[in-house]
Amino acid sequence: MKLKNLTGISIASAMTILGSSAFAADCGDITMADMNWPSATLMANVDKIILEAGYGCSVEMVVGATTTTFASMNEKGQPDVAGELWINAVREPLMAAMDEGRLHSALNGPITELGEGWWIPPYTAANNPDLKTVLDILERPDLFPHKEDPSKGAFVGCPAGWGCQLSNINLFRAFEMEKKGWVLIDPGSQAGLDGSIIKANEREENWFGYYWAPTSMIGKYDLKLVPFGVPFAGAENWDGCIAKAEQDCADPKPSAWTESEVHTVVTTNFKDKAGPAMDYFAKRIFPGSVMGSMLVFMEEEQADGVDAAAEFMSRHEDLWMSWLPADVAAKVKASL
Repeated sequence: MKLKNLTGISIASAMTILGSSAFAADCGDITMADMNWPSATLMANVDKIILEAGYGCSVEMVVGATTTTFASMNEKGQPDVAGELWINAVREPLMAAMDEGRLHSALNGPITELGEGWWIPPYTAANNPDLKTVLDILERPDLFPHKEDPSKGAFVGCPAGWGCQLSNINLFRAFEMEKKGWVLIDPGSQAGLDGSIIKANEREENWFGYYWAPTSMIGKYDLKLVPFGVPFAGAENWDGCIAKAEQDCADPKPSAWTESEVHTVVTTNFKDKAGPAMDYFAKRIFPGSVMGSMLVFMEEEQADGVDAAAEFMSRHEDLWMSWLPADVAAKVKASL
């Protein structure tokens, strides 16, 4: 009886091994974009660990950036995976590639709470519960006094030369913020923008301005994205006016910030060879708070994507295991 049980176990084990080997052979060699910003390189290296240990793939990392990675995927079918592709810059050709079956969206929104907009510190939100929208804040410039003229409110926009500078200038005009007692501050550089946030938080002073997520600054200071209180006023208003130079935007309409759309994009080659891993990508969503804490870790420890992925797998086992079937999760855990 014991012998029969052992034989059964051996056969089952052999079938499991053969099944894994068969999938490994099917999955084979995969190329993955290692994008040149912190959240994307963290995500790519987490994907590499899970695809290799859990799904039997052999993953080669390829240096990437939004437009160059998309162009290569679209024209050459390489790399096979772009984990964090911000698609606003490539929307039309990407949709065409999807319609034609060359590329596929494995997930829309791999990170929650991402995007651009106007933010305030958490203590400002807590101390002023009536400030629920941008429209509410615009009525209270007195809460955000400008250092050089405390009778005016300070709104911190984008540094000169950044694309978002144009959008902030035109939204400042659209909401008639100057008439309401506001001054638009050019922070001069990212260091200046970050410095204004750091100084305000160290002194627990109110701050109101532009930023984007996921970033270590949002994660470190837990800044709160403020809903505009008005709907998005359409692509024609945004693309044809808000996003253009002031002289080309005669009549900007008040609008919420245009949606930042991020997808995990894969090639047909990946979808065909590594089909079961598509289910992983569909569930692989990083909560904004988790990604923010990891970006803070990367900045403070000067950690690269490989080290950050190892830290993530250690810190957030419950999260990544929830993305996987039990047998795949067990393989990944055993490999760490």
